[in-house]
Amino acid sequence: MRTGNTIYLDHQATTPLDKGVFGEMLPFLTDSFANPHSSDHASGWTAAAAVNAASAKIGALIGCDNDEIIYTSGATEANNLAIFGIRRLSQKCYRKRIITTEIEHKSSLAACAAMSNDYGTEISFCRIAEDGQIDLNHLEEIISEEILLLSIGAVNSEIGTIQDIKAIYELASRFGVLVHLDAAQMPLASDMSGAAGHADMISLSGHKIYGPMGIGCLYVKRQLQSEIAPLIYGGGQQQGIRSGTLPVPLCVGMGAACDLLQRLPQIRESLRRKNLMLWDALSALGWEISLNGAPISARHPGNLNVRFAGFQADELLGALQPNLAVSTGSACTSGTPEASHVLRAIGLSEDEARSSIRFGVGRFTTDEDIVRAVELVADALARFEAVGLRELV
Repeated sequence: MRTGNTIYLDHQATTPLDKGVFGEMLPFLTDSFANPHSSDHASGWTAAAAVNAASAKIGALIGCDNDEIIYTSGATEANNLAIFGIRRLSQKCYRKRIITTEIEHKSSLAACAAMSNDYGTEISFCRIAEDGQIDLNHLEEIISEEILLLSIGAVNSEIGTIQDIKAIYELASRFGVLVHLDAAQMPLASDMSGAAGHADMISLSGHKIYGPMGIGCLYVKRQLQSEIAPLIYGGGQQQGIRSGTLPVPLCVGMGAACDLLQRLPQIRESLRRKNLMLWDALSALGWEISLNGAPISARHPGNLNVRFAGFQADELLGALQPNLAVSTGSACTSGTPEASHVLRAIGLSEDEARSSIRFGVGRFTTDEDIVRAVELVADALARFEAVGLRELV
């Protein structure tokens, strides 16, 4: 896929809005523009029905009921709502601890840090392996009835690692621990039809699944909803968990994107084929290139995090502009001078982390895009070595 003349390979940062999804949104941007909370007239009822239908489509994707879907502005807000939302519970019960890992999205890590600073919640970090998998033996060692919440990413956005959410939930359930999954990357990585049965809260994002930006949601198990303290107060919409007028077109778009994924189960197989093609082509260039994270067969099918030994990733990215859109990691940490916290947490050195680039193929990426992208990378590497910009390995 191209944006203008740029080959776009950054689909973990965002996916393009599917034209069919936009088509379903369009009537609610123009004709059916009523407030879904206007309960006194038919136009409001129509808008509310559209939101409910969208919630049902999201629910069908993860295996929950539509009244368990709480819309947010995106996965960052959803993660914050899940983590800060338990503050009410933490103040009235003996459980005062949260378990997470060091490879989580910054929105989760920052929320956990704030819970520690503002509410005295103790944060424990579960060990992870070099491929990003949670160390279940260590989790079993540190989990107890003192733990209130286990918050983890179901699929890592930087290295593509897919966690065993069933095993994790079964372990947490033995101790009555609530489980929150940051699943923004999960819909394109693996089947989510039973995900709601393996978590108490799940964060999702519209723009990671060919839906619109500015919309996400948090699945909150019905039995837990009365215990979640809101971040936003107002008119008491969405069971009082998140007040504010719902953006009907965005809700409709997110529902349509979830429905699209259910109708395109072959998308993961297609992504994996393209990803393997990209990895094979990069590996054949003759440079010292390593894969960060899980093996190709056991990671997000569109994710490829690659280390170019002896080269600085930021300089390489600059040389690839404006022809190729790839990144050094999460877009939500752009501008941060430190090397990727995810790569450092799985054991890479500062230099190794700074030499790593994340490629993300997508639904509309063509074989020609991949061939051309590899040519651009090869040309940049050759130019860097020719002018002596390659560091000694």
